Amino acid sequence: MSCTPIRLQLGLMLAIVVGMAWSPAPAVAQQSGQWQTYGTENGEWRSYSGNIAGQKYSPLDQIDASNFEELEIAWSWSSVDTMVSRTMPDGSEWWAPLETIVESLVEDTPNLYRANNLPRAGGMAATPLMVGGVMYFNTALSQGVAVDATTGETLWVFNPKSYEEGTTPMSGTFRQRGVAYWTDGEEDERIFWGTGNGYLVCVKAKTGQPCPDFGPEGGGMVDAMVGVPRAVREDRDYLNALLYGIHSPPIVVRDRVIHGSQVADRRITKEAVPGWVRSWDVRTGEHAWDFHTVPNSADEFGADSWLNESWRYSGNANVWSFLAGDNELGHVYLPTGTATNDYYGANRPGDNLFAESIIAVDVETGERVWHFQAVHHGLWDYDFPTSPNLVDITVDGRDIKALVQVSKQGFVYTFDRVTGDPVWPIEERPVPTETNMPGEYVSPTQPFPTKPAPFEYQGVTIDDLVDFTPEIRQMAIEAVSPFRLGPLFTPISRPVDGGWQGTLMRPPDGGAATWGGAAIDPDSGWLYVPSRNQAVVISMYQPDPALGATVEYTHGASEDDMLQGRGLGPSRTGALMPQGLPLLKPPYTRMTAINMNTGEHEWMVPLGDGDRVRNHPLLRDLNLPPVGGDGVGGPVLTKTLVISALTAGSSNGGPRLVARSKDTGEELGSVDLPTGAIGTPMTYMVDDQQYIAVAIGGRPPQMIAFRLP
Repeated sequence: MSCTPIRLQLGLMLAIVVGMAWSPAPAVAQQSGQWQTYGTENGEWRSYSGNIAGQKYSPLDQIDASNFEELEIAWSWSSVDTMVSRTMPDGSEWWAPLETIVESLVEDTPNLYRANNLPRAGGMAATPLMVGGVMYFNTALSQGVAVDATTGETLWVFNPKSYEEGTTPMSGTFRQRGVAYWTDGEEDERIFWGTGNGYLVCVKAKTGQPCPDFGPEGGGMVDAMVGVPRAVREDRDYLNALLYGIHSPPIVVRDRVIHGSQVADRRITKEAVPGWVRSWDVRTGEHAWDFHTVPNSADEFGADSWLNESWRYSGNANVWSFLAGDNELGHVYLPTGTATNDYYGANRPGDNLFAESIIAVDVETGERVWHFQAVHHGLWDYDFPTSPNLVDITVDGRDIKALVQVSKQGFVYTFDRVTGDPVWPIEERPVPTETNMPGEYVSPTQPFPTKPAPFEYQGVTIDDLVDFTPEIRQMAIEAVSPFRLGPLFTPISRPVDGGWQGTLMRPPDGGAATWGGAAIDPDSGWLYVPSRNQAVVISMYQPDPALGATVEYTHGASEDDMLQGRGLGPSRTGALMPQGLPLLKPPYTRMTAINMNTGEHEWMVPLGDGDRVRNHPLLRDLNLPPVGGDGVGGPVLTKTLVISALTAGSSNGGPRLVARSKDTGEELGSVDLPTGAIGTPMTYMVDDQQYIAVAIGGRPPQMIAFRLP
């Protein structure tokens, strides 16, 4: 299937005035220079996580335990995705509601979008930036926005019109998480973001106009698909979705803007686009380097970890979430994902470097400095869901520039970010290898950090099943009886008559830690990580070769079955309990504080009371303690508080924003949210007034900001 590709010149701007697999590499290239820090020291929030170190910390303390519950909504801003435009053949712009524009596009190109997956406004998951009294973020449809940080008044909108090209890559359709900021420290200020159809956009921060010196012919955009193997703009996958997009914010390290990508991981082919990490000059848009997360030649480092030369066609291993960087060292840190296919690796035997790895890369040259692979030959979709947190710690009297990486498995991996040496030993341990997946290669060992202890439960045994009453425990035993149970890294299995109906996997493929990630206090060295306790069964089926399938198995169900409401869904099912009861012992979500100077857990608290569980007819008379389960929203830290969003517990039982003590986890305050949070909160100060902002759902979604009266 092909469709008319978007044209660079069609960007529309509205100006509105109103040894583990660890290995060292050659020394880093050094370059002297004065680079901006993009931190939070002056009350601003200049990077997705406040700073490029991924800390999600601000030293502001005007909002504290004594007044948190006095917060009021200062302003709200509704997404501009509900009213968009279409470029007409004569070059004019036709404005109409999103549904009307999409209907007209489909009328002209009937197969433009995946069935039941049309452009929508709901995926505005951005954490905004705040610089100089202006807030910057992007919308679900890849529109860049600037608003007044004190009033929410729209200042400008830039629309690259990515929705005109088709459905963005699967697993994250029509979803955006934020933008990046760069300045030369004088007059030149720029905002960067990626689009769902794979462009990198640069606009002037003050006006939203395309950067006239960035990209081909000064169009303010570069096509990030150009030069990536198998990334053909006109091609579509079997779901009729684009092959490549950029859904998470780029990062600016020194004078480079660097980004990962969204590459569909629901695949029926062994061939896929590799998720190379790409770097561009911030001033010109000239391509600087690519880091090959999947090797591109037999003589590249790591190619020998792809047996049968499977690197030649394999893809993914992309950074779909966030990057971190260190200007002083000149490093950018890449947390990568699983290689094609997420759960079946018979076509890519070997350990598959650099999938599911952390790689330190020289930002000037793109050369590998060090790397660590956390999952060998991944079969569980245990990609890294979030950026590393960079922090300076002191361990046993030794000062360490550390990198702390939380994972879907519930592990915390801790390294000297200069050398890549583990701060505490990481052991290769035997793991189960028995599998009924035809031709599968299973790594006999996997890396296990010895410290800190996991922050979430791992694996499933009968003892892990819910036991609120003997009768409920028996229900749980019966629910899991068709499934294979085992420790972490037990291989996925396919249903077999008279045998297993799948493997019960905990943590789930969605992760113990999620893309909301963790936050770290640079003063104390304490890490705060929300997590969930859930088990899933990954459904596997044999895709039809008539549809172009080149793998014997993939996850989910056929597209026809899914569209008709049949089958087991895209990937996740589970051992289902009767009457909606929980399967496992609580807590179902939690937050854990870990002192990274010692590697010890300081406290753990359930995230919410979990009244939706506790008030179940079979449980409400048991007087259960808080069991969690009220969400795993990403945290933000201030001088005194750890703040995150929950899905329940407000004055009317709905979503809320919660402040906790950083020392104990005790809930210190709560404010109601109009609807559930869909982004991670941030905080900033303008005119001596501190604000907390967060994206929330709804029709349309909104960005809202709280402040004290």
